[in-house]
Amino acid sequence: MKQFSLLDLCPIPEGHTPAQAIANTVALAQLAEATGYHRFWMAEHHNMPGVASSATAVLIGHVAGATSTLRVGAGGIMLPNHAPLVVAEQFGTLATLYPDRIDLGLGRAPGTDMATARALRRHMAPEDGFPQDVQELMGYLALPSGEARVRAVPGEGTTVPVWILGSSLYGAQLAAQLGLPYAFASHFAPAMLDQALEVYRRSFRPSSMLSEPYAMVAAGICIADTDEEAAYLRTSQQMGFARLRTGRPGKLPEPVADISEVIPAPVLAQVNAALSCSAVGGPDTARAQLAQIIARTQPDEIMITGMIHDPAARLRSFEMAAEILRDLKQS
Repeated sequence: MKQFSLLDLCPIPEGHTPAQAIANTVALAQLAEATGYHRFWMAEHHNMPGVASSATAVLIGHVAGATSTLRVGAGGIMLPNHAPLVVAEQFGTLATLYPDRIDLGLGRAPGTDMATARALRRHMAPEDGFPQDVQELMGYLALPSGEARVRAVPGEGTTVPVWILGSSLYGAQLAAQLGLPYAFASHFAPAMLDQALEVYRRSFRPSSMLSEPYAMVAAGICIADTDEEAAYLRTSQQMGFARLRTGRPGKLPEPVADISEVIPAPVLAQVNAALSCSAVGGPDTARAQLAQIIARTQPDEIMITGMIHDPAARLRSFEMAAEILRDLKQS
């Protein structure tokens, strides 16, 4: 493991406002910078009452302006929702404002329900144009060409690092074919993690962007002083994920003493399986779980994420995670 990083969805806890959620995200980014995280990524979601990162590029600029050395980026922008030129202009502007600090992770999913996807796109293309859109976008960010009739200004020549995100073999194959870094969304869809990493590494073709494969693995974390406290704090994410899976998304709930009384057993089993690539517990327990994930997947980089209702407990969880990951990085 060369680096460790942080993914934040800018969660809106129950009893809090979007403005407070954004302030919490800025505080978390500043803590991440101070404690050794390499990147701080935010993800595009729409029509979700508990997520305040819908205008992802705007929020990236806000966080980048509140930090000084941390790499800040998208994990990711859902490219089917946007014209590649617009994304190139947005991230080219960010890269112009914050040189060598901006990353652009690209996803193929809409990041929302289909009704909202139609509202975003205005029309739905029946064919899958994601590979072509990725290459078009990269062309706008490349060094200037005298033959280009359409140019991204700002954007042209910024060569913002582009990542392919995925939770299946599709993204792994595309990232390998294009010679791009690859990030797997194992924090909520771990089923194909090992197979996707194998496909990506075996099929990788060197490119002008990357000479050898670079794989990032995502993991959930919830760390507290004791295993019991961490399990209690994590119930917020379990409930939030269950509500999303059953079509009732909302703000991040307050934790509960007994999760089995709130979520039916079959649904809870599905939630726990989806969130199984994670480290939950006191420092010793979390360290052992993170070490196991790293040993199994051998990532070039691990990106951690976690939803905790109390902002102070969330900061403390990521602070303790940084201490563990700094030690694991050196070992």
